[in-house]
Amino acid sequence: MFCPQIASFVPYQNREVLDRVRRLSGKELERHANPAFRIRIVSDATAIWVADMVARIQESDRLNRRCTMILPNPCPVVYESVAEVINLLRIQCRNLHVFTMDEWADEQGNVAPPDYRAGFTYSQLKYFYGKIDPELRMPLNQIHYPTTRNIRDYSRLLEEAGGADVCYSGPGWSGHIAFIDPQTPEFGQPDVETFMRMESRIVTLHPMTVMQNSLHGVFGQSGDLAVVPSHAATIGPVDVVRARTRVEIHGLTTGGSFSSWQRMVSRLILHGEVTPLVPASILQLLPTNVYVSEEIAKPIVCMERAGY
Repeated sequence: MFCPQIASFVPYQNREVLDRVRRLSGKELERHANPAFRIRIVSDATAIWVADMVARIQESDRLNRRCTMILPNPCPVVYESVAEVINLLRIQCRNLHVFTMDEWADEQGNVAPPDYRAGFTYSQLKYFYGKIDPELRMPLNQIHYPTTRNIRDYSRLLEEAGGADVCYSGPGWSGHIAFIDPQTPEFGQPDVETFMRMESRIVTLHPMTVMQNSLHGVFGQSGDLAVVPSHAATIGPVDVVRARTRVEIHGLTTGGSFSSWQRMVSRLILHGEVTPLVPASILQLLPTNVYVSEEIAKPIVCMERAGY
């Protein structure tokens, strides 16, 4: 049998596990040994994310109770939809506090400013905060985001704010959550217990993360590797662990096609080994609701007549 070596830059290389999870599809993906790690195959995972956010914000308004969310970016369609429902139902967001989970940085550790058009803070402020009716939206100082000055203390700031009620996330090609990439000099390769206690920091991005983001709209969806920053600011694994609940969304395809870099890594995160080599795999140990789109749950097969 022809069995070439796995490329050296691929973080996780246990061929037996890779072969096992590759064979999973459809409803098989929903079964997991941890009953608190709940996986559901749904037709539209993004719609559930929108509904979950709106429900939590509405409850915080009704009970006049603080609600703190860790939010990923850029997700303009999601946040515009949430804002539209907030405006339609006249939901007061006075109790909502947002901590964005990451932002681009340069090799000197300078975090991208809010006016950087490809930036996550830019997107959050424009498509979420900026789309909520001024009479309803939260004060601007309740939108927290990584900066050059605060990134080393970002985990502490989140904890001092009472911690997150919910952390929303979705996996990257390298298996990351936020920009908690595998095999970085800054996170290294610790044991799982040590990894789960690590805090916010500037990280050197894994090559797979750079490649993934070269396909993102903010960088032209054209494989332009040279325009993607090499570093980022990110929350730490401990911030994910400390959140009172987690909602993970697996639903990304390339430009709305069948093609998806997320289909395989989704299986590895959900049913592979729990390891810092697949950072989002730590979710298997935590109470988490995972929503996998029907597209991502489709079988992985050799499509010999298909091209790119």
